[in-house]
Amino acid sequence: QVQLVESGGGLVQAGGSLKLSCTASGATFSRYNMGWFRQPPGKEREFVAAITWHGSSTIYADSVKGRFTISRDNVKNTVYVQMNSLKPEDTAVYYCAASAVLTSREDLYSHWGQGTQVTVSS
Repeated sequence: QVQLVESGGGLVQAGGSLKLSCTASGATFSRYNMGWFRQPPGKEREFVAAITWHGSSTIYADSVKGRFTISRDNVKNTVYVQMNSLKPEDTAVYYCAASAVLTSREDLYSHWGQGTQVTVSS
């Protein structure tokens, strides 16, 4: 089992930046591909970005491509998402999750964090 804890959320103005972190414990973090998802208010949870266990491959949702960057540090057992040029529509609860594969499919992620709120004001 792996436990995931997100941090770094908060309130930011449109055009600003935030960097979210997700720290893992309880299992070998480096064995997992990691993803970020988000759930906007009143909407379904959606895929944001994912990275392979070795960090060499990434995938992004079209809505964040060019603005968000996912990365990881296997020594620190942490995955990050750097979010730039934030828009009000990026407002959501952001979750990190662990998977055996690199995928945007939510159902293929076996472990989830509790989420962190990101609010982008206009």
